[in-house]
Amino acid sequence: MGHKVHPYGFRIGVIRGWYAKWYDQKHYTEFLHEDLKMRKAIQERCTDGGVAKVEIDHQGNEILVTLYSSRPGIVIGRGGQRAEELRSHLESICGKRVRLSIKEVEQPELDARLVARNVADQLERRMAFRRAMKQTAFRTMQAGAKGVKISCAGRLGGVEIARRETTLQGQLPLHTLCADIDYGFAEARTTLGNIGVKVWVYKGHVYPEVRRESVTAETGEVS
Repeated sequence: MGHKVHPYGFRIGVIRGWYAKWYDQKHYTEFLHEDLKMRKAIQERCTDGGVAKVEIDHQGNEILVTLYSSRPGIVIGRGGQRAEELRSHLESICGKRVRLSIKEVEQPELDARLVARNVADQLERRMAFRRAMKQTAFRTMQAGAKGVKISCAGRLGGVEIARRETTLQGQLPLHTLCADIDYGFAEARTTLGNIGVKVWVYKGHVYPEVRRESVTAETGEVS
C-alpha cells in the first residue's frame, strides 16, 4: 500500500496558502458545507469556462468568491449576464450576499488542473491516449515548465482490463518543500467508463521569505 501525500496540502504554510481564507470556530461546519455547495455549483455552471481554482473568503454577512479562469470572457458572458446569473445562484445557495470576482489565468499550460481537463477532453473526443498525453506534456514543457507528469487510469484504448499509463518529462522533486509543484485531477467520461487523469507540473523552486530580526549589539567601553 502506498503512502501518498497531496502535493498542494504538503506545502501549505511553506510556499502555499489556503483556498478557503476564513476561520470560524462557532459556525465552522455551516461555512464548510456552504463552500462545498458553492464550489460544486461553480464547476457545474462553468464547465466550458476553464476554471482553475476558486478562493472563498467569509467577511461577516458577505462572501467574497474569487474565480480564476483561463477563459474569463465565457464565464462573464455578454454584458456580464452569465456572471450575474452565477452570483444570484450562489446567493440562493448560501442565503448571503456574494461578491464575485473573476480573474484570468495567464498561462493555462502551466496550471495542472487545466492541463488535466485538456487531456480528459481529448480522451472524450476519442483521441489516442498516448498521443494526447505526449502532446500535452510537450506543450507544457514548451510553456516553461521544468517538469511534467501525466497519468491516465482506466479502460485505456477500450480494453477489458483497466490499467495505468504514465508519461514523465523533465524533473519532479515531490519531496522538496520549496519546489513549486501544481497538481490537478480530471475525469474523462467515455462510453466504456470513466478515465482518471492526474497531472503534476513542476515550475521551479520558490524560497519562502525568512524573517530576519535586526540584532543590535551594545558596545561598552572597558576602562
